Amino acid sequence: MTPAPDPTSAAAPTPPSGLAERLRGRSELGVCALLLVLGVLVLTDALTMDASFAQRGPVGPKTVPVVVGAGLLLVAVLLAVDVLRGGRGEAEGGEDIDLSAPGDWRTVLLLAGVFLGNAVLIQPLGFPISGALLFWGSAYALGSRSFSRDPIVAAVLSVVTFFVFDRLLSVPLPGGPLMGVL
Repeated sequence: MTPAPDPTSAAAPTPPSGLAERLRGRSELGVCALLLVLGVLVLTDALTMDASFAQRGPVGPKTVPVVVGAGLLLVAVLLAVDVLRGGRGEAEGGEDIDLSAPGDWRTVLLLAGVFLGNAVLIQPLGFPISGALLFWGSAYALGSRSFSRDPIVAAVLSVVTFFVFDRLLSVPLPGGPLMGVL
């Protein structure tokens, strides 16, 4: 009679041989790669920006993009180190999501259409009108059906946003046909 094998004395698993095997279960590295690419793009764009026209003091228009790009690179490196050392993302405990249910493509397509419409209409109509359409369309796409309140809130948000950026922050936005009124 032969003795049963002891489960505690099992042979140590062999280390993964191929790159795909070593990366299995480390999907966070994809996020690291995305952050790295975004950081490089932001830094490249910021450092090649012609900022002489907008320089008004010691802090110019390059400052924030350089800080954001450097932050993206730093987070990418720190996350990659954590993942390679065995760190794992914490599972979502409070989410009540049915992962087998299909995505809500109607909402995604409506929002994409609203943003595309805003990009097309901002020059001819100006920011106050295209912004109001953007806010109203986004509220509709996300489920709001208050047809008496939503247009008013969208118009107020758009005009306030226009004044904050155009007048207070001196970021020129197209006024469109309302330029003489506003």
